[in-house]
Amino acid sequence: MIYGPEMTLREARALYFEINNFKDGGYGEAWVKMKAGPFPIWFPNTKARVRAVKYHDLHHVLTEYPTTWRGEAEIGAWEIATGCANHYPALLLDLEALAIGLVICPRGVFRAFVRGRRSRNLYRQRFDDELLAAKVGDMREELRLSETHAEASSADRLSFAAWSFAGVVVFAGVIGAVLLPLALMLAAALWWLGFL
Repeated sequence: MIYGPEMTLREARALYFEINNFKDGGYGEAWVKMKAGPFPIWFPNTKARVRAVKYHDLHHVLTEYPTTWRGEAEIGAWEIATGCANHYPALLLDLEALAIGLVICPRGVFRAFVRGRRSRNLYRQRFDDELLAAKVGDMREELRLSETHAEASSADRLSFAAWSFAGVVVFAGVIGAVLLPLALMLAAALWWLGFL
């Protein structure tokens, strides 16, 4: 384990920032930059996203899912299964991550989802100094992350299928929203150049 049980969440989060070169977490930045291979993807760092990502970062610490594409897909599935409460940007990003995970690591995403069905997350707790002062090990116990979980039930499989469908629909919608304007601009350019 990277984040030992005796560390406070504040100490573990600082180590998480250091390991991932996140400086102070980027909570004050106007834009978030991700990379899809060689391609950068930028999106606005809204107040609602910042509010959610403060918990999301702690979830990475507590679950030990890394910030790789696979790790983000797994933690996205885990957060969906535990419930995102009123953190709608988290739900949207988690659904997209789940859809990607269905392609790159379907078994890992399913295991993370089942783990989430048997544990809880921090989204319903107040984010304050008291939370950050809690010990990693104590919080893992409180959220039932230390327990060994049983095999997936039929209800787990059905829920996973439903959330997977939702993830694919959301991902397709986002891709469509990005590609449609590009396709229209390309068509307009081809028309203007006389190719259409």
